[in-house]
Amino acid sequence: MPLFKPKIMNGLVVSNGQEIGFDNADVVSFLNVDGQNNDYVTADKALRNSDVYSVVFQLSSDLASSVLNADKKQAQAMIDNPTNNWSNAHSFWQGVFAQLLLGGEAFIYRWRNVNSNDMRWEYLRPSQVGVYAEQDYSGLYYSATFDSPTVGYMPVIPMEDMIHFRLLSQNGGATGVSPLRALASEFQIKDGSNKLTLKALAQSVTNSGVLKMDTAGLNAKTKAAVSRGFKAQVDNSNGGPIVLDKLSDYTPLEIKSDVMGILSQTDWTGKQIAKVYGVPDSIINGTGDQQSSVQMMSGEYAKSLMRFANSVVSELKNKLGTNVTIDIKPAIDPVNTDYTKNIADFAKNGMIDPKQAQWLLKNSGYLPDNMPDFQSELVGKEEKNDSN
Repeated sequence: MPLFKPKIMNGLVVSNGQEIGFDNADVVSFLNVDGQNNDYVTADKALRNSDVYSVVFQLSSDLASSVLNADKKQAQAMIDNPTNNWSNAHSFWQGVFAQLLLGGEAFIYRWRNVNSNDMRWEYLRPSQVGVYAEQDYSGLYYSATFDSPTVGYMPVIPMEDMIHFRLLSQNGGATGVSPLRALASEFQIKDGSNKLTLKALAQSVTNSGVLKMDTAGLNAKTKAAVSRGFKAQVDNSNGGPIVLDKLSDYTPLEIKSDVMGILSQTDWTGKQIAKVYGVPDSIINGTGDQQSSVQMMSGEYAKSLMRFANSVVSELKNKLGTNVTIDIKPAIDPVNTDYTKNIADFAKNGMIDPKQAQWLLKNSGYLPDNMPDFQSELVGKEEKNDSN
């Protein structure tokens, strides 16, 4: 254990020397010195925003649906079943990716035997982990508080035992920065917009409509009685038409155009969230461009996935000591629509022959293995000509 331990900030160190991770709600009381919470957005609050939840859920699910391939069989076995019986692989990896997207960092502790072989991997929340620099800044080591009381606190964990994913860094890649930091202003605007919208709606649609009667001299008590009688008629009509006499006229109120303009502000914040995570805004809003550009949107989303996937692949290569690749096709093309279209185009343009196209489709699982091989009419003719 080094004597000199400069700490790389992964959270906030309070007066008693304890570190609070940036995904811990307690950190807000320290950062929020002016009572306005202007500088920090907690992951818990962010996930209550439908746009952030949508982006994080979709990206983490698609990353977990992608296939990680390692050259070493032992490394592949851990990737395919990292926790043994704690959870399934998809749930484990989605949780890791979701934490990475929210906090900019994610940690996995490698439980290894005396021969340094991995037995199981345990996901650790950033609030459980402290990151430190070695005395000569040649590497990192960690401390961690485990949920299991039988394990408790580990003061020194070698970097080889910790898989540490991180996004954008401000210290040469030692720790990561949460994308939520860039959304602090947007969340303030969103909160203000929501309050203004609710107030405007309350003021604009307090009454359902205006009932006019061509009768003068009605006092307030009589008008109120007429209003209650009219409401009772509407409530008891079971959706049927309203019956009025010739002296009455009813006009329903509409939401004002300026209120509708306020409601449209949610589209702006949604676009800002999409921009921070580098995904097309159609992922959030469900609109985007017309059908002609759907393929282009799919390509942009694939690039977004790879930006996050590369940080994961690089760390796994480093810690597992083997080549690791990721195939995002199962996420972006789950029914092989684009793949089969490309194969058909290759065959049509003469880049591959029909037998090769069939082999590719069988190898991808799109066609059954026991499907009869393609037999071209030209093959039979060529064999007949050769025999003559």
